Amino acid sequence: MLEQLNSEVEEAVNLLKALISTPSFSGEEGQTADIISTFLSKKGVNTKRVGNNVWAFNKYFDGHKPNLLLNSHHDTVKPNSQYTRDPFNPFTDGGRIYGLGSNDAGAPLVSLMSAFMYFYDRVDMPYNLILLASAEEENSGDQGIRLALNELPKIDLAIVGEPTSMRMAVAEKGLLVIDAYAQGKAGHVAHGDTENAIYQATRDIAWISSQPFKKVSELLGDLKCQVTQINGGIAHNMVPEICHFLIDVRVTDAYRHEEVLQLLKEHCLSELQPRSMKHRPSAIGKNEPIVKAAGALGMQLYGSSTMSDQTALSCPSVKLGPGDTLRSHTADEFVYIAEIEEGIKGYVALLNKIL
Repeated sequence: MLEQLNSEVEEAVNLLKALISTPSFSGEEGQTADIISTFLSKKGVNTKRVGNNVWAFNKYFDGHKPNLLLNSHHDTVKPNSQYTRDPFNPFTDGGRIYGLGSNDAGAPLVSLMSAFMYFYDRVDMPYNLILLASAEEENSGDQGIRLALNELPKIDLAIVGEPTSMRMAVAEKGLLVIDAYAQGKAGHVAHGDTENAIYQATRDIAWISSQPFKKVSELLGDLKCQVTQINGGIAHNMVPEICHFLIDVRVTDAYRHEEVLQLLKEHCLSELQPRSMKHRPSAIGKNEPIVKAAGALGMQLYGSSTMSDQTALSCPSVKLGPGDTLRSHTADEFVYIAEIEEGIKGYVALLNKIL
């Protein structure tokens, strides 16, 4: 086993370098999708594709068995202005591979692909394995995992590859972004027959800042609700008739999105319009076999405050992968080669426990 895994580390590193060398901003991942398809095809794996999402089934796929999804994404954010290295040059130094997307989520993706290939032609598995390299994760686009799920069979369990330092996230916060519009009555500031929309907005903001959401998640803690943008008024001598502000809610598994929105509507005078209700929190039961398997392997369990493609899944799922979440979206992003090795071995050990 170790000999096979050691050879796969080098192969995974080379694949990662090819992906780093190829720009793949969200919505523009066509070339990296080609690279992933070609890599799998050369190994004798039939791939399918919709948009820039690529997937494959294990060799002895059986429609009567439950399906385990191995998912990570191959899109990246754009490089920030603080890069001191070429973000598309997979430079290796001191056991590190530098480059845009190396950590988020190139290392988890190539490690999951290696684990998929390790089990690809095994005949006695109780689960089918479905490998999905998804697009548009970074911008939560409609042409990403949601598009692919429409083409896939029912998923019963999922491992989502993200940089978690090989800790298993058994819960993940969701996101609810709300546009709020406080309505007033325009007029000259010298007169007293107007209603200032900014004052109305500040009354609502004061209530929101009191943190009225009291239910606490065991794994994710408090729900976080913050006003992050505000805009109102066009002239110093005109009372504004409208004030717009933005509410960012990091939702835990203690609340449903609809419950959060209803509570806000009951206490705010402003009109509230959610931008999307699709970014749901997730949590998996502690007695699920994959969670017990992680515990048996000594993996740390935690609740994650960052979002991933888990928000699109309706099945039990966990988030797990090599790399450090604190390096994501930073200048001169990198991942350690040793982390990729740890990722492959960790995925294989976990799957062996449940397969």
